[in-house]
Amino acid sequence: MTLALGLAALPAAGQSPFPVEIGGPYTLVDQHGQTRTEADPDGRAQLLFFGYANCLNICSAALPLMAQVVDELAAEGIEVTPVMITVAPDQDRVETMGAPLADIHPDFVGLTGDAAALQTAYDGFNVEITKLFEDPEYGWIYAHGSFVHLLDASGETLTLLPPVLDVAQVAGIARSYLEPKS
Repeated sequence: MTLALGLAALPAAGQSPFPVEIGGPYTLVDQHGQTRTEADPDGRAQLLFFGYANCLNICSAALPLMAQVVDELAAEGIEVTPVMITVAPDQDRVETMGAPLADIHPDFVGLTGDAAALQTAYDGFNVEITKLFEDPEYGWIYAHGSFVHLLDASGETLTLLPPVLDVAQVAGIARSYLEPKS
């Protein structure tokens, strides 16, 4: 955790790309059936999380945190898109993930795909997924990566953000990478 906090707090000046090999190209499908890649089509930075829409554990903290950070930065004129890549494609399908994500934030983008396409994203971001047990009401419960990735508009990783930080801390770190430098 100390290493993660240290990595998240690295200064942005002269630092590009992220000093650890994390990220890479992927092609997935969003909740509207549209193809998306790691690059944001609107030229916005992105907060990316690997999780699932009906997760009752870390996702239920990380996804709302991302939404609040997006709103805080938007109030300052910094546009960021919240993105979740599913770790549960059996549960998060094009037709099922949009509504729960929209309940968290109207701009949330949910991404899914076939096993090979998702594995490309998992491998690029070093995300490991383990099925833990099947809940009779919610389906499979997974162990998966918990970092929020801050990406630039082209999909390059800028830093990692642990979801144990509060909104002000995450927004402050993101702001240091995204606001124009004088």
